[in-house]
Amino acid sequence: MGEIRLSVVAPCYNEEAVLRDFHRRMSAACLAACGDSHEIVLVDDGSSDRTWPLIEELADADPHIVGVRLFRNHGHQLAVTAGLSIAKGSRVLLIDADLQDPPELLPQMMQIMDGGADVVYGQRASRSGETAFKLATASLFYRMLNRLSAVPIPRDTGDFRLMNRTVVDILRGMPEQHRFIRGMVSWIGGRQVAMPYAREPRFAGTTKYPLRKMVSFATDALTSFSTVPLQLAVWLGLMSAVFAFLILTYAVVQWMLGNVVPGWASSLVAISFFSGVQLVVMGVFGEYLGRVVQEVKRRPLFTIAAIRQAGVSTPLPADYYKMGAAEQGALLDTQLRKASC
Repeated sequence: MGEIRLSVVAPCYNEEAVLRDFHRRMSAACLAACGDSHEIVLVDDGSSDRTWPLIEELADADPHIVGVRLFRNHGHQLAVTAGLSIAKGSRVLLIDADLQDPPELLPQMMQIMDGGADVVYGQRASRSGETAFKLATASLFYRMLNRLSAVPIPRDTGDFRLMNRTVVDILRGMPEQHRFIRGMVSWIGGRQVAMPYAREPRFAGTTKYPLRKMVSFATDALTSFSTVPLQLAVWLGLMSAVFAFLILTYAVVQWMLGNVVPGWASSLVAISFFSGVQLVVMGVFGEYLGRVVQEVKRRPLFTIAAIRQAGVSTPLPADYYKMGAAEQGALLDTQLRKASC
């Protein structure tokens, strides 16, 4: 295919109900935006349904499709990272395969980038099909994150965005395990332009972000881009120390006045208060410490079982994960070229 102008990276987890429609609409949008000079990287994030066999079928029938199968479910953010390690285009579009973010917006995003933008990110003007709880918690999350983070992160945005190669290469070089990609892209900087759009309901299937995963994702975002929780822990410790000193002063004064009346209630309240504060502070420190431990282990961010293109499945060599980003990219480019021949 020669030089690739556009790569589309789409993580897929149990998306068999929507994958064919996504391929059809995404392919049409790519053809309208840049003709044949594109590839669509579909990353199977350890699906338990027929997502991978469908990706194989699509990759065998369409030379623009590159299928990537992860060894296990790594989560959305790491699946996106795996796709970025494969993408070779001078521009890269991140989009989920559930069709909530319309592929048909791609030509408009390309035009904005033609005007000099480094990143064009979709900003949700409306969100159809979302529950009141989801909308309220999302709004609260972005407001709290912007207050706590040293990096301004646009509100009402997801990972739906078009990035140029410079931003993609910087993003690929960022090694953190607990990833919040929309925040990482904001941290990179450059000219980042919002494109308001109406987010559609999920085309088919069920959401892959239950409450537990939403809380985990929010924790990753807060700990990755803010040290305010650590500062709050310090202030809680200082407040508890002041409170303890006041109680001690009160007890000494009452003893000097001869008003020594034994009471279990006040003792129980004081003990409970201090114990609660200590547990909160230890929990906050533990959350950050746990992330430091994960980072220093230097484990691979993801593990790829195989890459499928043009009817050929390409396994990765054992030393792939010891290579730098540039070496990995060169190896993948060589293997994919062989597969497409």
